[in-house]
Amino acid sequence: MKNTILAIIAAAVLIVLALVLTSSGGSNIKQNTDTPAEVASVNNVSIVDGKQIIEIQAKGGYTPRKSIAKAGIPTILRMNTKGTFDCSSSIRIPSMNLFKSLPQSGVTDIDLGTQSAGTLNGSCGMGMYPFEIDFQ
Repeated sequence: MKNTILAIIAAAVLIVLALVLTSSGGSNIKQNTDTPAEVASVNNVSIVDGKQIIEIQAKGGYTPRKSIAKAGIPTILRMNTKGTFDCSSSIRIPSMNLFKSLPQSGVTDIDLGTQSAGTLNGSCGMGMYPFEIDFQ
């Protein structure tokens, strides 16, 4: 009888806790329902001295994961690392036969040349963390 009462109290506490977390705490959590086109970033692309610079943060993956850039402009991919120890500390772009190790912290510029319209796909050295640049 004592065990049954304790089980009922424990179940009631768990139910109340679940209700509190899903009703009040859950309202601050936004699920990412955006399509890839909606999460693309143009804020990380700038043009300096006639060259397009695409800045991507590398740590636990790449941010932003999708960038939108202009085709037909000499382009530099600027990889920023800050205490990066995972596989995103190396970058590969198969279509360019490019593989580059990045420092744990610092900035590495990679010359992408002048790209035609299309999507350039890249990833970490292990292929776990993808990124793409949509040249338009």
